[in-house]
Amino acid sequence: MPISFGRISNAFRSLAVAAALGLASPSLAAGQITVGVGDNILGLDPTDLNDSVSLSATRLFFQGLYGFDRDLKLVPVLAESTEVNSDSTQYTVHLRRGVKFHDGTSFDAAAVKLNYDRLRDPANRLKRQSLLEAVDKVEVVDEFTIRLVLKAPSGVLLNYLAHTGASILSPKAIAQYGSEISRHPVGTGPFVFTSWTPDTLKAARNPQYWRQGLPRLDGVTIRSIPESGARLALLRSGEAQFVFPLPPETVQLIERDERLAIDKTPSIVVQYVALNTRKKPFDDPRVRQALNYAIDKTAFIKVVYNGFGIPMDAPVAPGIAFYSKQGVWPYDPAKAKQLLAEAGYPNGFETEIWNFSNTLNNRASQFLQQQLAVIGVKVAVNPLEAGVATTRLWGAKTPEEAEVRMFFGSWAPSTGDADWALRPLLSSRSYPPALYNLSYFKNDEVDAAIQKGLSTADPVQRKVAYDEVQKVVWQQAPWIFLSVNTLVAGRDKRLTGLTQQPDTALTYEEADLK
Repeated sequence: MPISFGRISNAFRSLAVAAALGLASPSLAAGQITVGVGDNILGLDPTDLNDSVSLSATRLFFQGLYGFDRDLKLVPVLAESTEVNSDSTQYTVHLRRGVKFHDGTSFDAAAVKLNYDRLRDPANRLKRQSLLEAVDKVEVVDEFTIRLVLKAPSGVLLNYLAHTGASILSPKAIAQYGSEISRHPVGTGPFVFTSWTPDTLKAARNPQYWRQGLPRLDGVTIRSIPESGARLALLRSGEAQFVFPLPPETVQLIERDERLAIDKTPSIVVQYVALNTRKKPFDDPRVRQALNYAIDKTAFIKVVYNGFGIPMDAPVAPGIAFYSKQGVWPYDPAKAKQLLAEAGYPNGFETEIWNFSNTLNNRASQFLQQQLAVIGVKVAVNPLEAGVATTRLWGAKTPEEAEVRMFFGSWAPSTGDADWALRPLLSSRSYPPALYNLSYFKNDEVDAAIQKGLSTADPVQRKVAYDEVQKVVWQQAPWIFLSVNTLVAGRDKRLTGLTQQPDTALTYEEADLK
């Protein structure tokens, strides 16, 4: 099917403007960088965020007991070591000494207990509560030792402690700011908070940072720029030193600029469309399967992402532990029409798709709109600004209140494990407002297998459980399964040490501008 590019012509006009800009870089304050990102920052409390852009920004200020390197290998951060008992039900964590929060408060076991109890408490309704779902109680052993007692064996608890959503906030700040803590980030990280407006976050070097000689930068500014051409213009003019995502069709343009470089990172981010299985016609698996047959995944990746990606062949990305390949849904419009007719929709139907409004998301939704029109499904594209989208997606208190029909989105399971790739999106206990099951999918087999995988430390049993989840989900198709993309960013060659992890998160600690 020929693809119309008319609706994305504005983006290309913006790119043309960007290409015409002068190449002279403005003078920069010593050690100051600007990073351009594709979406707005929605908050600065990592325990209460669902989106990757905001979570990544909080890494300027916050740290957890553990973290990941750029290859998703577990590394200690505020912890020094951990002892696990024989049946993996108790984790005794020895903490780093001599660390201070930005407000001068000492980091210790009491601070960790307060944070973990706050995150675990259902009354607080924090979006990342389920990271610590396995924890029964947190015990202070001594000033720099905590013990986590679990409800059932777990072999991956440290992966959850390494998630940005399990970062440690200053107890003093929690008490002082209460419900406003999201606007007052106080952690142990390499940078301290300066200011935040709707599209600009500023941070300054933490002079008391516990890692000697770091950070190397004096300050970081993150600017939210949803329009791809404007982000490109910022990089080419020298006003920004790093932009993500880079408009994929501009890679060759950037490669010809001797001042700039392209950073390509294999990702664990999946792109998909959640289908609300509680709403007609998406309550019928045949309809959901038809939509998967109707989308040419290879063309989707080529048109939307300039070929930087691979088609999804399982509900999780290949880089995730316990990934179980299912095979790509083939492009077969005739089969799609047949299934729609069997489901009682021989002439198709009308619906709408939501997305967080930015250039690439809008382009993706328009591509899907065109392909689904071939099988008689008329889709109205409804791009939503980040704040509006958050309210509409997580504002519903019950599935019945939910207005979403189709939602184009992505998911980066930042623990590197199948549980976090599946449970927040597909368990019936993960409906909004707490988590991200925007398809409102409920399947008893899936629920049981997810719980089995969560409650054992045995890798053999976990593999059996997650194989079952992925098999059933693939057949039931609560999503349109699209792609696993390569992360493409643009960078000023003078900027070194700023790394992007496979879940899109940026690490600023060792960044330097030479």
